[in-house]
Amino acid sequence: MSGRGVWLRTRARLRRFPALLAGCGEQAAAYGRCVAAAAGGTAELRRDACLEEFRALRECFARAAKATPK
Repeated sequence: MSGRGVWLRTRARLRRFPALLAGCGEQAAAYGRCVAAAAGGTAELRRDACLEEFRALRECFARAAKATPK
């Protein structure tokens, strides 16, 4: 039994990722700024430090993935 079909579907999903990311640039930038600020200096990055920004980015990805034809 071959797993080739699984890898083809996975590659197809991964090929769509840059387009999805491009549509969520504002949310990705906000999340990146938050992580950089939270981890800056001697501070240790804590879990859920940027939860609000992460959720906004995740929701944007989910909306873009639903709107993008497979």
